Amino acid sequence: MSYQSIKEEAYEANMQLPALGLVLFTFGNVSVVDRKAGVFAIKPSGVPYKLLSPEKMVIVDFDGEVVEGGLRPSSDTKTHAVLYKHWAQIGGIVHTHSTYATAWAQAQRDIPIYGTTHADHLTVDVPCAAPMSDEMIRGNYEHETGFQIMGCLQERKLSYQEVEMILVGNHAPFTWGKTADKAVYNAAVVEEVARMAFLTESIHPGVSRLKDSLIRKHFERKHGPDSYYGQ
Repeated sequence: MSYQSIKEEAYEANMQLPALGLVLFTFGNVSVVDRKAGVFAIKPSGVPYKLLSPEKMVIVDFDGEVVEGGLRPSSDTKTHAVLYKHWAQIGGIVHTHSTYATAWAQAQRDIPIYGTTHADHLTVDVPCAAPMSDEMIRGNYEHETGFQIMGCLQERKLSYQEVEMILVGNHAPFTWGKTADKAVYNAAVVEEVARMAFLTESIHPGVSRLKDSLIRKHFERKHGPDSYYGQ
């Protein structure tokens, strides 16, 4: 079977990360799923972005096993596999260590919803999953990271189809979407929202969260049944 289409899509999506300033060196990865084939294409581990090509993307199944490719897949592959296996409506996943979002993750804090830029994308704070337990760390670490992400959303009664971004405590952000392009977009959004929130708290440490009426207005004008943003 030819996986050329998802290899090319994964390559293009991965190349957006350095272009958007979301990664340094070999940090970060993007994957793209083929639901019918039950596989996804993901960046090879430790390969600089300038050396990537569609042919170097690795094809992996939903158990994290390599199906095709001569290079080792990203060290985060099993996290991607868990999410694809359990979340049927996602088409792409992004993991970065972008500066501001990662700083909030290291601080083990949700990113508060302070302004309308945030509300254009979410009606809640960007959640930060609790740091992983020692038992999970000693086990199948990357596999457990997937369950750490899913568990956080379940505990907070949040839908992965509505909240497409999360911080993993002490680690960094993960984002997803119906397509790889949307997942990359969400990775850029969570970094920008994190930067804005940091600056907001620096200017006004006692700042209040955005009021509910503005949250609802800005979210619904883009995503509600009577949305009017865009063409």
